[in-house]
Amino acid sequence: MTSPGCYACDQEAQFAELPPRECVAFDRHWRVAHSFNTAVPGWLVLLPRRHVTAVHDLTDAEASTLGTWQVGLSRALRDVTGCDKTYVVQFAEAEGFAHVHFHIVPRTADLPQEQRGPGVFELLRRPRPERVTAAQADETARSLRARLRGHPDGV
Repeated sequence: MTSPGCYACDQEAQFAELPPRECVAFDRHWRVAHSFNTAVPGWLVLLPRRHVTAVHDLTDAEASTLGTWQVGLSRALRDVTGCDKTYVVQFAEAEGFAHVHFHIVPRTADLPQEQRGPGVFELLRRPRPERVTAAQADETARSLRARLRGHPDGV
């Protein structure tokens, strides 16, 4: 089930044609995309493949794999980006982005103090020249895919 005007649903409707950055990994319930407006390589978005606007509306099947995805992606990000930790955040309040989605953000050791914690969202507001390019996001997606496939636990 999709919802018109929902960015996540619009992308899901084009699933077969999505570039690597829009489909880093997936299963029947979840799809992982690289954020399109970030200055942080590896800033991922984990979203349900059906339209849902509140965490409490996730099905038991979706909920049962949510933590596995979050931990697996965090491990892959550590290996690919060298981050010290990852932030996992969910709001789904922006216009056109009410579809539940979890930000999985790699936090590197050199990230300035003012951009740590909630301040990391300032890195979604950087001017275009500072943002990760589509080509860079695709390359990160490919590296993450390889890492996820090679992990003994999978995702």
